[in-house]
Parts: sequence; C-alpha cells; structure tokens
Amino acid sequence: MFIGIQELRLHEIKFQEEIPHLDLGPDIRQSSPLRTAGRAALLREHLGRKQEIEDIRVVGEFSARLELNCARCLEPIARELDKSFDLLYRPQGADAGRDELTVTQAEADIGYYTGEGLQLEDVLREQVLLAVPLKAVCREDCRGLCPHCGRNLNVESCECASGEPDPRWAGLEQFKSKLPGPTRT
Repeated sequence: MFIGIQELRLHEIKFQEEIPHLDLGPDIRQSSPLRTAGRAALLREHLGRKQEIEDIRVVGEFSARLELNCARCLEPIARELDKSFDLLYRPQGADAGRDELTVTQAEADIGYYTGEGLQLEDVLREQVLLAVPLKAVCREDCRGLCPHCGRNLNVESCECASGEPDPRWAGLEQFKSKLPGPTRT
C-alpha cells in the first residue's frame, strides 16, 4: 500500500491490511500473515517564514508469527510479534545543512522518505526487523552445537569435547608453565 503526499493533503489515510509475505532476509521466515491497522496523516512543519516541510506520521500496530533459527543450536523456533508504532517521516534532504553536532532523541526517531510518499510494506519491514531479537535461543539452557563435529548437543552427545586444547593457546600455555607459585594448574 502506497501512502502518498497528494492523498494525505486531502485527508488522513486509515489502513487495515493483511500482508501474506514480507521479505525479511534469509534468516527470518514469516509463518503467518502480518496483520496491521493504523492511520497516516500529514503534519506541516514551518522552518523559518517561508519554508514548510510536509512530514508523514504513521501510527499503528502489527502482529505476525515468525520462524527464525536458534543462535546456539540453529534449530527453528517460532516467535509471536505484537507491536505498536508511532513514526515520523520527513522528506529526504529536509534537514540538510542544519547543525548536526547534537541530535536530540526526537530527531533520532525521524525517518526519511523520497518522492511522493512511502510504502507501508517498507515501514512494516523495518519495524518487524527492529522487533526481532538479535540472538534468539530455543531455551535458556540450550547447549548449542559441538565446535568440532557440529552435532546438536541438546539431542546427542559427542566424544570431541573431551579435552584437546586449542593450538592457538599454545603460546599462553608455555607462559603459564613459567609462572611461579600457586597460580599454576
């Protein structure tokens, strides 16, 4: 759905959409349609006496079920997302030339659009990706994968993990053997 400046100049745009598939990258899969509802409005902001900026404010909520991989064992896990958003988009270049030495929290929350508006799908994609945890785990006690053979340690054990030291630590082992006293093990 396109949210256009021309239409916003006439009236507020309300939306209620069901998006079957958003491209969220190779690591996140959408397992249910994304449902969203909200509204978009035009905000006029005056900069000086003659310049007026037309900002787009998008307020709404979305919900979806996603499938992503556990950061430790790589098994698929499901996550329910249910978030609300209140976003402000300003025309690209509207802030050019302003003193950018300090950025307030309000300015940090501003997005930018080019042309005559923006796509609702792009807004939602950004919000979904921001809502997904950076490192999701299937459970808190997930043991992950064996670094040697790659077996899932939650499902089966392996013999690899028994004590072979990493050769990259050999230099430190030599240094450790030269240390005096009780710190040696």
